[in-house]
Amino acid sequence: MAIKQFKPATPSLRHTRLVKHKDVVTASEPFKKLTFGRKRHMGRNHHGRITAPHKGGGNKRLYRVVDFLLDKKNIPARIETVEYDPNRSAYIGLALFKDGERRYVVLSKGMTVGSTFIIADEAPLTTGNRMMLKYIPVGMLVNNIELKAGGGAKLARSAGSSVSVAAHDAGSTLLKMPSGEVRKVPDICFATIGEASNTDHGLASKGKAGRSRWRGIRPAVRGTAMNPVDHPHGGGEQKQGIGLRKGPKTRYGKQAYGVKTRNPRKYSRNLVVSRRKTKRNTPK
Repeated sequence: MAIKQFKPATPSLRHTRLVKHKDVVTASEPFKKLTFGRKRHMGRNHHGRITAPHKGGGNKRLYRVVDFLLDKKNIPARIETVEYDPNRSAYIGLALFKDGERRYVVLSKGMTVGSTFIIADEAPLTTGNRMMLKYIPVGMLVNNIELKAGGGAKLARSAGSSVSVAAHDAGSTLLKMPSGEVRKVPDICFATIGEASNTDHGLASKGKAGRSRWRGIRPAVRGTAMNPVDHPHGGGEQKQGIGLRKGPKTRYGKQAYGVKTRNPRKYSRNLVVSRRKTKRNTPK
């Protein structure tokens, strides 16, 4: 896969870098039985009020039903097509199982049309196969990981993401996240061998604001450029500092930038062995 560059015919094209999907994608239309239309909420709640900023607009998206539960065990499957999904960054593939059922799955890096995989408690250590964590050796990269047995894939589902198996200990597997956090997961949870596909996704550059609007991303405005009624940083002539004793805040008045936001009473607190490194907890 490669990154597509453009001749600088316009100022925006000079900085545009896009992934060459045509080199990978093999189908222009999705499998109709596994699609449906749905209304996107665009950051609004049921009252129509904005609860997540910088969202709205964008092109329509046909939703593909991707199988994250992955509960068809001991039945071999073959990838029929590799497809682009506008709802996620990784590529998806239409998997034909030996019993005749078709499902969409998130592909691992290196999987193409004709690739085979199997979901089993213990399977060969090849890319795309899905198996229990306790049978995966230390140091191997995995994706689409369960947090609870039978709960479906929750971790490392986006393009190019992967988690490293750090250790096995007393019914648990220690996973090292891309953020640096080390976390315990029951070793009977399932994971897929390899990295998630479309590893060049992070190298792309939109090049212009319009491409963000097509994706439903609205502009982000600095707090200092707002009025005091709209943001704690607002007011003045935009040249003064934030001027708050406890540091910067979000538009809702909560502390920001390096502040711990994890609930200390969260059920999974004891499962985090080592917290991720941030600016405030990194040793100098």
